[in-house]
Amino acid sequence: MTDGPMTDERAADERLRRWRLVLGGAEADGTGCELTGRDAAMDRTLAALYGSGGGRGGGDARPGQRSAGLGGSAPNVARWLGDIRTYFPTSVVQVMQRDAIDRLGLSALLLEPEMLEAVEPDVHLVGTLLSLNKAMPETSRETARAVVRKVVAELERRLATRTRSTLTGALDRSARVHRPRHRDIDWNRTIRANLKNYLPEYRTVVPERLIGYGRASRAVKKDVILCIDQSGSMAASVVYASVFGAVLASMRSIATRLVVFDTSVVDLTDQLDDPVDVLFGTQLGGGTDINRALAYCQSKITRPAETVVVLISDLYEGGIRDEMLKRVAAMKSAGVQFVALLALSDEGAPAYDREHAAALAALGTPAFACTPDHFPEVMAAAIEKRPLPVPGE
Repeated sequence: MTDGPMTDERAADERLRRWRLVLGGAEADGTGCELTGRDAAMDRTLAALYGSGGGRGGGDARPGQRSAGLGGSAPNVARWLGDIRTYFPTSVVQVMQRDAIDRLGLSALLLEPEMLEAVEPDVHLVGTLLSLNKAMPETSRETARAVVRKVVAELERRLATRTRSTLTGALDRSARVHRPRHRDIDWNRTIRANLKNYLPEYRTVVPERLIGYGRASRAVKKDVILCIDQSGSMAASVVYASVFGAVLASMRSIATRLVVFDTSVVDLTDQLDDPVDVLFGTQLGGGTDINRALAYCQSKITRPAETVVVLISDLYEGGIRDEMLKRVAAMKSAGVQFVALLALSDEGAPAYDREHAAALAALGTPAFACTPDHFPEVMAAAIEKRPLPVPGE
């Protein structure tokens, strides 16, 4: 009969311990709990970032009160980065790194190789490194590329196979013809499509509609243009879009073009065989001129009915709004499948220009945020010219 109370007591102690780690040990935290050993070390790593001193190497707090202790030097920060990887799971480490960069202004320290070797790579860290690209010294550049390459390789492992299989199926369905030559008839699909025409007396199916395979299967079937806003708020989207661009470019039947823009336009198509080169060819930050970017993309369209244009932007247009909308309308009128994504990331929709989103919706182009896992389905729908699978609808 003693096991129950003992279990309840241990559960209460664990709750108290967790609250003490959350509240930080200040006089008013009300826990009265003293941490020792590993818990005390964990508390120090939390204090360095979330302490009352704001995380800039305090030390003036009262005894028993959590205070900051990172300081501003790379060795201190590198040690702290190692500590949090010791005490917390990867998902928590990535959140704490992001908070440290935002709260403590550590961006400049990320230019030092010892710091880059200590961090846990993730999409947000890549975005920060890309924003620092132009200021990065040569001594840090190779280390930074290694960090970015690690993240890109992981994203490709996660996304490439499913993307290729989903889009290959969509391309096959899109390419089927309904007046095929005899050698191009897909007999399995033709029979299934005409089962209603089965004649029992003749024990046969009379096909009203022949379904064929697309001929010249190795030929380019679709042109895809990824038009990516590289303003600072779109960092994660730039990373994911570059990875998807490389995956699409690896498919023979898709001709892929990747364009990034702020107030100028840069075509990075020639670098698509290596998404790391693409990413280091971007320049996060700056203004936005969607109209200019779409004008460039429009000039590259040679087969409108076989082209998909994907605009990835928060739609804060710094150029000519009416011209931007006219270009979208003209492309759609010519047969282009136009997709507008407010973000391509796991973070959901960012702040975006709702007026422009509504104007695009009025043109038959809903603007929505898309997760990387959902992107292949969106592209498959665009390739097949069917309604886009908008999340939440």
